[in-house]
Amino acid sequence: MDRVIEKVEFPSLPQARILRVAAYARVSTGKDAMLHSLSAQVSYYSAMIQKHPGWLYCGVYADEACTGTKAERPGFQRLLEECRGGKIDLIVCKSVTRFSRNTVVFLETVRELKELGVDVFFEEQNIHTADAEGELMITILASYAQEESLSVSENVKWRIRKAFERGEDVTMRHLYGYTVSDGKMEIAPEEAEIVREIFRRAIAGDSVTSIAEDLNRRGVPSPRGGKWHHYPVTDILRNEKYAGNSLLMKQYVNNHIEKKKIKNDGSRDMYYVGDSHPAIVDAETFEAGRAVTERNKAAAAGRKKPERGPFTGRIRCGKCGANYRRCTNHGVVFWNCREYVSRGRAGCAGCRIRESTLYEITKAVAPFEEIEQIGAADNILTYTLKNGSVVRRPWNLPSRGESWTAEMREQARTDAKKRGE
Repeated sequence: MDRVIEKVEFPSLPQARILRVAAYARVSTGKDAMLHSLSAQVSYYSAMIQKHPGWLYCGVYADEACTGTKAERPGFQRLLEECRGGKIDLIVCKSVTRFSRNTVVFLETVRELKELGVDVFFEEQNIHTADAEGELMITILASYAQEESLSVSENVKWRIRKAFERGEDVTMRHLYGYTVSDGKMEIAPEEAEIVREIFRRAIAGDSVTSIAEDLNRRGVPSPRGGKWHHYPVTDILRNEKYAGNSLLMKQYVNNHIEKKKIKNDGSRDMYYVGDSHPAIVDAETFEAGRAVTERNKAAAAGRKKPERGPFTGRIRCGKCGANYRRCTNHGVVFWNCREYVSRGRAGCAGCRIRESTLYEITKAVAPFEEIEQIGAADNILTYTLKNGSVVRRPWNLPSRGESWTAEMREQARTDAKKRGE
């Protein structure tokens, strides 16, 4: 009898799917206690995910000192990009309020992730966004998170207003010339001497631009660590704090969602506190410096603003990156780098180009409405068109003699005669 041999088939067991899991953590301030909390969250979720069977650790995305009412959080956006790239299946988060305090942002994000097949688990509320019954609860909790943010915001504003009424500057920040120690402003000697110099020179007649240029040449650090220019110099001259006084509530925040700072034009109460801290300059010096800024402001308001033309804001210097500015010299209209116009060769070595030449070359390249930007470097104009194409055109740099008009020659002869007398 022949042997019968049969192959024994075993039913294939379904393979458990490995979930790619990441966590999100956030704290709203950079205070030490909050940073410790953030560090604890990162450590906790890193260990939790790596110990969980069937989960593949994909990192913890965190944001430090970021409000939950905005979506523009670096860590949050990186996490979303990973999800959009199909690299994450599940996000673990401590609570709804850590994920977002803006109802619209929260629901839009959760629904986008749902379409991408990404589930979000909120540990505190024990809710999965992938569950059908979780939608209503998540909507309610997101609304609650936003209202809680509003309540916190209003409480903070109330405390600040009450402090201002008592003459306390609870919003005190670093101010050039001062240091803040134990909630009190103290004079920083080296920076204070620069402040006094600025007042002294401005009152004597130096322009704010020339003061800024001299400070840059000497390598004096600016208030924000960059270069000095007329804005920080002007701000110092009109800031009452340098006379030892404080005007509180100069700005306010529009709402708890946008958090935009608005200049207080009188719509909110303001408080003036005299002798609130040590003065760097006396009252007379401060008033004289502030008067300089008022005269400059009045002079600027009286100057006719240049008319906007087809080249305005479109020509960028290829050497320093500044915009080109329209200038007129003895009736000749030309365009030159803004830095060269304001600071000379020390600012930039960009070449100027006549407006008539610009029109002639541009007309042969493309209509103005098709041009995105024009780059100018040496004697090459680089046109970037809105369709993405790039066109380069040379222009001839005229010699000094060729660039002179009859009026310029006559003026030069007159000046030469005066020098010879």
